[in-house]
Amino acid sequence: MAGTAVAAAAQQASGAGGKQIVISSANGLRACAKAMEVVKGGGDTLDAVIAGVNINEEDPDDDSVGYGGLPNEEGVVELDACVMHGPTRRAGSVASIRGIKTPSKIARLVMEQTDHIMIVGEGALRFAKAYGFREENLLTEKSRLAWMVWKRSLRDAGGHNNWTDGLDAPAKKPSAELQRMFPGVSEELLAYAWDRAVHPPTGTINCLALNLKGEMSGTTTTSGLAWKIPGRVGDSPIIGAGLYVDPDVGGAGSTGRGEENIRVAGAHSIVENMRHGMSPKDACLDVLKRVARNYDNDNARLSKFDINFYALRKDGEYAGASLWNGRIRSGQLRPSTFAVNDGGKSRLEKCVYLLERKA
Repeated sequence: MAGTAVAAAAQQASGAGGKQIVISSANGLRACAKAMEVVKGGGDTLDAVIAGVNINEEDPDDDSVGYGGLPNEEGVVELDACVMHGPTRRAGSVASIRGIKTPSKIARLVMEQTDHIMIVGEGALRFAKAYGFREENLLTEKSRLAWMVWKRSLRDAGGHNNWTDGLDAPAKKPSAELQRMFPGVSEELLAYAWDRAVHPPTGTINCLALNLKGEMSGTTTTSGLAWKIPGRVGDSPIIGAGLYVDPDVGGAGSTGRGEENIRVAGAHSIVENMRHGMSPKDACLDVLKRVARNYDNDNARLSKFDINFYALRKDGEYAGASLWNGRIRSGQLRPSTFAVNDGGKSRLEKCVYLLERKA
């Protein structure tokens, strides 16, 4: 009996007999599938999550991450990313990097090849190019159109805009004037551009992976808030906000309004909550309550933004949580979800939430 107990304790300490799980933000179904493929093949968990999010970073149709991401107010795409490697307890980050499609790879280089944690701006680009990465124009035609429509939607107090004759400001739908100004653009694409101008996204991708040995890593990568002031950095590249991994406890990450997450050190706070016995679900909800408290729990003010957290504990328990139960578009509620892969096909699961919108 003593020998059995010792063997069981050793198995628990090594993580053997554990679970392999990958979770991500809702745009990460493919990322989760790819990351799980790497995990099943015996690959490192950081290799897994980076390979997963590279799909989004290189996809021109994901306008919140990497190539094709929506630009800053000057029409330039600026990217942020960070990584954390649980087995070695190391981290790396880049912020406001331009011209490189896969900032998650550069964040890993910072972690592995320097004694720094974060490199930003022009320095980050030079660092990437020194390691052979090619500088590219990341602004796709689709994102450029959305930026131009946004520029034409701006007005001063007198209703004036230097980018338009004043007749085509987006109101309830794309105007005929906009269609005349952008000949050859399909109604579908113009509707997309108008929606992005009126509802600028804050999308990002966070991905966390756990293997059978109990090893965990994570990454968060983004093009940041659309139309931001050049040089603005949100939570995604900040260790402890957009991502945090403690191999003794678990990991957490976030998407949504980065400024609110920075104010509560969201990912770190969630991991600390789990360290003190909270479930992933309760750990996330507790931090969402801190976000709401910063606005005196005023739902009218809180309704102006959303934020999502994702938590994965070392034993395989996980959760996704959002400030609101979803978004309302065309009178319909779209529930907040996150992506999960536990060895089969990736799936979306509903987030728990703090506050409720009604369609």
